[in-house]
Amino acid sequence: MTDASLNTEYDVVVIGAGPVGENVADRARAAGLSTAVVEAELIGGECSYWACMPSKALLRPVVARADARRLPGLSDAVQGPLDTKAVLARRDAFASNWKDDGQAAWVEGIGADIYRGQGRITGVRTASVTAPDGTEHRLTARHAIAVCTGSRAVVPNLPGVEGAHPWTSREATSAKEVPGRLVIVGGGVVGVEMATVWQALGARVTMLIRGKGLLPKMEPFAGELVAEALAEGGADIRTGVSATSVRRTAPDGPVTVELDNGERVEADEILFATGRAPRTDDLGLETVGLTPGSWLTVDDSCRVDGTTWLYAIGDVNHRALLTHQGKYQARIAGAAIAARAAGVPLLETERWGAHAATADHAAVPQVVFTDPEAGAVGLTLAEAEEAGHRVRAVDYDLAAVAGSGLYADGYRGRARMVVDLDREILLGVTFVGPGIGELVHSATVAVAGEVPIDRLWHAVPAYPTISEIWLRLLETYRDA
Repeated sequence: MTDASLNTEYDVVVIGAGPVGENVADRARAAGLSTAVVEAELIGGECSYWACMPSKALLRPVVARADARRLPGLSDAVQGPLDTKAVLARRDAFASNWKDDGQAAWVEGIGADIYRGQGRITGVRTASVTAPDGTEHRLTARHAIAVCTGSRAVVPNLPGVEGAHPWTSREATSAKEVPGRLVIVGGGVVGVEMATVWQALGARVTMLIRGKGLLPKMEPFAGELVAEALAEGGADIRTGVSATSVRRTAPDGPVTVELDNGERVEADEILFATGRAPRTDDLGLETVGLTPGSWLTVDDSCRVDGTTWLYAIGDVNHRALLTHQGKYQARIAGAAIAARAAGVPLLETERWGAHAATADHAAVPQVVFTDPEAGAVGLTLAEAEEAGHRVRAVDYDLAAVAGSGLYADGYRGRARMVVDLDREILLGVTFVGPGIGELVHSATVAVAGEVPIDRLWHAVPAYPTISEIWLRLLETYRDA
């Protein structure tokens, strides 16, 4: 915590100290710019304590056991239940037991000053920080203020929902006990990952999906294969339904969910995985002509439209609500802030330039850590067609690859690449199957690098690995 004067000037002020804010600060300090970092909660942000790290720590033993159960010679040894206490303890360790000493030490180690408290913009290049003890610090930024406050879970305004004390992603990743029955509203990434975790730890899971299926932003077969596996594990997946009210009559009692089809579902806990909203409602945006609570529209250097000094990086700009994509934006924006501070007359803002977050549009990767895993980068077939590209989808059964058969008996999976027929490059790739998460970066390189199909023929996959799927997809494209 800085002991500096209550009025302090910096080159860059970063509001929000999650992974995105940390990366902006790191790039600013690497360029020799003095930097203040403001955080109202824990240094390290949502990802470190309530999202990426704890959720994946919970999922890893679940998926490892599922993989082991598919291998003769090992399957008999792993038929028993998971050690819930050990799983939760490992989760706690990966969340640093919700203490940020290590992350704070890292920020201080790069030479940035930390201000703990609620940060608000107060005008052009100015901000205030209200500390927990009520002290107010006033900060001035010579060059830039970077808003990196992320997003929060949205709970729909249903009758009874406030008194029902529902889970959001935070409670789902930090819960200390396994609920006997868990209702999950929503079928996106949070919904399917938490269904995978808590079902494996012993909860009876019911999923309520307003649309047609799971993982609606991916290729349809991704959600279908994940739904099939969850259902085989005992999940009750109901599509085309919506919750209309929620009721919990006693603090420790069950919760009852009323559905629009007249049915009722009773559970011990209910998780709403129904979207995100920007953390911009108490940020002082109105002082600079912006709307509190809104997503912030930015250019490809992540500078807020209509300003020369304000940057919005990560979830708050609504470009790609993923930690790794926010960190990518932070590296791009940090470089742009440094270049503008140095008076560089012409930034590299052309497509794939050093100061343009082009991947947000063309090559966003994501892995869903369910069983089976689902991973994708770039455009789906529907998105490519909607964008006006002349494309062809090339599909292949992942189970037919030698490496998949070795990975697990009864392997089930699928792969698709979306080919731009005019340029003969890949616009998107999707994999679904056990162990495919590590394949996604090769697809990201192909899509972001716009590698010609003819050159991909010379990228020889090692045999026998699951990555031989690349050869099979290319052969399928050639032979059609």
